Amino acid sequence: MRICVAGAAGAFGVKHLEAVAAIDGIEVVSVVGGEPDDIEGFAKARGIPHWTKDLAESLERSDVEAVILATPTPVHAAQAIQCLEAGKHVLVEIPMADSLADAERLVAAQRASGLVAMAGHTRRFNPSHQWIRNRVQAGELTIQQMDVQTYFFRRSNMNALGKPRTWTDHLLWHHACHTVDLFQYQTGEVASQVHALQGPTHPQLGIAMDMSIGMKVPSGAICTLSLSFNNDGPLGTFFRYICDNGTYIARYDDLYDGKDNKIDLSGLTVSTNGIELIDREFFAAIRDGREPNASVAQCLPAMRTLDRLEKSLNA
Repeated sequence: MRICVAGAAGAFGVKHLEAVAAIDGIEVVSVVGGEPDDIEGFAKARGIPHWTKDLAESLERSDVEAVILATPTPVHAAQAIQCLEAGKHVLVEIPMADSLADAERLVAAQRASGLVAMAGHTRRFNPSHQWIRNRVQAGELTIQQMDVQTYFFRRSNMNALGKPRTWTDHLLWHHACHTVDLFQYQTGEVASQVHALQGPTHPQLGIAMDMSIGMKVPSGAICTLSLSFNNDGPLGTFFRYICDNGTYIARYDDLYDGKDNKIDLSGLTVSTNGIELIDREFFAAIRDGREPNASVAQCLPAMRTLDRLEKSLNA
């Protein structure tokens, strides 16, 4: 299968290129860059035959069958729809949109096209969270609370590689999106109660730097989520699952019990890299002609909950 990676030179574009390199039968034939990328030099250094700063140019190529979008959040929905209308399958990085209306338009475009459209909800695929889900599905665990911390130190507009961003990140639509989807996915329910609080707005970035979110599903399980761009300490997202039969702590692809003993996840999946696993699911769904896990339609309930949380912040 021959693909295009848009936003290839960005932090997550590079992660997807590394993941794709580990998957047999996938060839990157085109990359799309933005300002101020040297996308030509980037492509030549990796032996990729075509480069451009215009997504439409890549979409016109007959040798491009599918696209991975690792572009700025504000253009996710429009570009994903553009891919579908050009007849290309698309995996769009999280969030698939930064508004409910745009998410609904994307789902409508996918249904009209009949193509595979998937959202980058990598948490569904991290081995640590897969281990929990398998035991919930088997009736061995019931989640009582998910306690989650999403912490960064980002007081200037930088990406995960420490390079300047051309767009502004957002704690709710970008980062909380992971946990909102995962909580509803792991419990199998949509939140019936939600509330959110935010701290002061950054004078230059124009976004809240701290946020607190609470959710509850009808069965009674709750989720407490703290987010910050002010945390000068360990960075990333850390999940504590408090269950009826044990407590578990997920740190990306690794899992520990409540006493910090590491749980052996070997043999659970073909890779320990969550991004590789989501890419594998995308390509497998295309080959099998089926809906993927984390399709844009499956992720729409998370977008609806995010919309409710945004209304809570503005109330």
